[in-house]
Amino acid sequence: MFFAHAGLARIPTTGRVIRSSLITEQGTINGTNVSGLALALVAYIPGNILKGNWRVAVFVDDKATPQQQKALLDVWTGKLGGPVADLAKLVGEVVTVQRAPISFTVSEGEGTLKIGDFVDTMMSPYKGATGNITTLNESVFSTIPGSPAYVSKASRYRRNTSQYGLSDVNLQNSNAIQGTFRFVA
Repeated sequence: MFFAHAGLARIPTTGRVIRSSLITEQGTINGTNVSGLALALVAYIPGNILKGNWRVAVFVDDKATPQQQKALLDVWTGKLGGPVADLAKLVGEVVTVQRAPISFTVSEGEGTLKIGDFVDTMMSPYKGATGNITTLNESVFSTIPGSPAYVSKASRYRRNTSQYGLSDVNLQNSNAIQGTFRFVA
């Protein structure tokens, strides 16, 4: 199975981290075809990202059938094991699981993410002096071992999630990172 992962993160002066992540799938999960579907986590991460206690709202692509939704949630709740299960251990509370239209286009650090009326983001990659896109490789700052992390700027990051106990956010020009990975369960 192939996953594409996009993350937008902002570290305000309070030391708190606010993050939206999107995973789009191509392939199957335990025989269920999930090609072209998406699942997004919108999280509040208090303090150090590795200490856990994340509060997350989960949004599942409204195009998913009930069987496809179950398959996607089985991966992202850690039920199928592997590295995603390690990530799931960082979640302290799931405040909601909702179906929503999700549109997502991103490649090499440039793209957009829209989750219904909840999230609207746009990011563009930084470029070095030679004009090449800036990436981090084999770095502690990359969330995906073995894959380049595309260092970007989110020109727009709007989140309307206060109804789920997660603060509404409206930021411009914040840090963003995007990368891809492959996971086989």
